[in-house]
Amino acid sequence: MQLVVARIGRAHGIKGEVTVEVRTDEPELRLAPGAVLATDPASAGPLTIATGRVHSGRLLLRFEGVGDRNAAEALRNTLLIAEIDPEEMPEGEDEYYDHQLMDLDVVTEDGTEVGRIIEISHLPSQDLFIVERPDGSEVMIPFVEEIVTEIDLEEQKAVITPPPGLIDDAAEIASSREEDA
Repeated sequence: MQLVVARIGRAHGIKGEVTVEVRTDEPELRLAPGAVLATDPASAGPLTIATGRVHSGRLLLRFEGVGDRNAAEALRNTLLIAEIDPEEMPEGEDEYYDHQLMDLDVVTEDGTEVGRIIEISHLPSQDLFIVERPDGSEVMIPFVEEIVTEIDLEEQKAVITPPPGLIDDAAEIASSREEDA
């Protein structure tokens, strides 16, 4: 099975380093020097990690054969893909790989449709679901158990209990303020 473990960002410096948006909870294993990763688009790879370091809280990688800024910049937005053993699933009951959560329908406990997960942002404090609403707008939902009460992979849905204001439309907020006045 293949797993997206990172997305290459912009070039850093002039020696071929790139910033990386990490999409795995095991970067020290999956993004270690010597790791060979497939890419999307496939024409950009495979890429072998030569070095890695953290700079200002951001992971920087350099790949074998990528020696200057122009070559590094050409890799921007490339997805890095690791091959994993299909038996290797998250250990905890409430742990998921990003690919398991992508495209899940998000609904409230009463069944109201909120949207579909289009991206998962990994922040230092918590993960965020980026959810595309039916009208095309986006809403960010913290992936914490107080808000995301259930993940049902068989039904392909995430059930949420949003606090007031998290998913309310601006028009609804404005009308409720007028009523309070």
